Amino acid sequence: MLVSGAGAASAATKVDTQLKIRDISPNPVVVKAGAETTAYFDIGASSDVKKVELSVAPEDAGFRTMRTKDVKDLEGWRFAIGFNENDPAGKWRATAVAFDAAGKEIAKDSSFFAVDIQKGKAETRISRFSADPYKVRKGKSIYFSGRLQVDDEGWEGVRGERVSVYYRANGSSAWKWVATAKTKWGGKFSAKTRAYKSGTFRAVYNGSDELDGAKSRTDYVRVYGSWWRR
Repeated sequence: MLVSGAGAASAATKVDTQLKIRDISPNPVVVKAGAETTAYFDIGASSDVKKVELSVAPEDAGFRTMRTKDVKDLEGWRFAIGFNENDPAGKWRATAVAFDAAGKEIAKDSSFFAVDIQKGKAETRISRFSADPYKVRKGKSIYFSGRLQVDDEGWEGVRGERVSVYYRANGSSAWKWVATAKTKWGGKFSAKTRAYKSGTFRAVYNGSDELDGAKSRTDYVRVYGSWWRR
């Protein structure tokens, strides 16, 4: 087909529209608890592209209705988007759309990236701690019980963690270890020690990579000798 005149000139100068998400940095986007991480999106576009819009969304269909992320338009088809711990972790899709001078969509490109949310340690507590009986003869046993729980959208028992019991004798400011127990179903634990002198007991959980530590309330036990009578 022969093209002449203005048509020929137009054909010779026609631009092949190109649009590509060239880089997403960092990838994965690692977000620490209580902080925000900015991800940068670099878009390559041909000269006929006059406007580029960028959007991001989790790939999981369950998050389709989430609030639109704020996109900051930088110079030269570069964009910046902030991510925080409230964003869904996992696979995300970035979509770039190109428009010509008349506002017509002329190209689209998409690329995947990952968001890694590093949550802070979960809060724990030791509930229902008790040292029994509240009066005991020297040399007899004192029994401890309690429950280790984690706040996971409600308090739940934690199984398989070690809880230690400490003792502070009357007249002393120092806490000394007396027993260790491993939590069972429902976070319950139990232990025992020999009665020596009246004092205060408490349970302590040191925490883990995922769980914060916790201390129980204190419980007092009175210890009496063989001379004591009711």
